[in-house]
Amino acid sequence: MLVLSRKVGQRILIGDQITVTVVRVAPGAVRIGIDAPEHMAIVREEIKQDQESQPEDSNLTAG
Repeated sequence: MLVLSRKVGQRILIGDQITVTVVRVAPGAVRIGIDAPEHMAIVREEIKQDQESQPEDSNLTAG
């Protein structure tokens, strides 16, 4: 894992298509902005874990 230090307003480039910008730093949280192509999914880890832990039929609705 590459670990970098950045200040507010500074960016990290990932390849030619992804830019991560440090928007705000507060105690206990860092706000980042991500510019990436629309076809790339950007999902917070806890959301993905929640989706993976739910049984498939819980997504079905009675109709």
